[in-house]
Amino acid sequence: MKKAAVYCRVSTEKTDQINSLQSQKNFFTDYISKSDNIELYKIYCDEGKTGTTVSGRKEFMKMINEGLKGEYDIILTKEISRFARNTLDSIKYTRILKSKGIGIYFINDGIYTLENDSELRLAILSSIAQEESRKTSERVRFGQKISMEKGVVFGRSLLGYDVKNGEMHINEEGAKIVRLIFSMAKQGMGSYKISKKLMEMEIPSFSGNNIWHNSMIHKILRNEKYTGDLVQQKTYTTDYLNHKRKYNKGEREFIIIRNHHEPIIDRETFLKVQKILDKRKKSSPNRY
Repeated sequence: MKKAAVYCRVSTEKTDQINSLQSQKNFFTDYISKSDNIELYKIYCDEGKTGTTVSGRKEFMKMINEGLKGEYDIILTKEISRFARNTLDSIKYTRILKSKGIGIYFINDGIYTLENDSELRLAILSSIAQEESRKTSERVRFGQKISMEKGVVFGRSLLGYDVKNGEMHINEEGAKIVRLIFSMAKQGMGSYKISKKLMEMEIPSFSGNNIWHNSMIHKILRNEKYTGDLVQQKTYTTDYLNHKRKYNKGEREFIIIRNHHEPIIDRETFLKVQKILDKRKKSSPNRY
């Protein structure tokens, strides 16, 4: 009797995907119950994780490590795309497990990695899954760009604004703090002095504590959102496989909408503060 590890994965944490995860569990429980030569060892599930990289997939890595310790004999998964959408990862981990005598059975694809021709078939189907991920990434990026051009906000809430359903709404409690910060900056106070003053006044930061760093102040003073403008795509994903993000320095088109939402700071005050910051930067490049 072989001990079988089961691997399930869904790429988002939305309700319908969680239901899909439960469906996968039910499928394997039923599948194993009908088998005469395998018994369930453990079900490993990663929720809200992409298949293009193993990074962050704790259950996946736990499964691999326990397999290398000889805890089970075979891995069952529904299809290659559940296991990995990255060709290199698929080949790498199947080879590692194969060296320990552990095979992976991709049920829907009909591939068992201890068979002689399995790696060729796995490489072909993994490449197809990876290409589908690339196309999906492009479709998502295009859809986001269209939404951004329509004014949908993809950023998170910030001091003075709550972002809900893609719209920005003034949070008056936070807005008062933002106005105070700009007022002090307009009077010539630097970021360090402003942060020190806010802590003396025991004014809470966006995170809810009373700790202010001059870098936080600098970001607030440079943020055009407070004038009612929206600039998006300041960062972008460099690679759909590793999902690493990079600051946009002109590689992608910025999406700019003037007077997008209700301002907290009037444009005249904002521009005056920018001149003060620019002048201070020229005289002291390493300071805010």
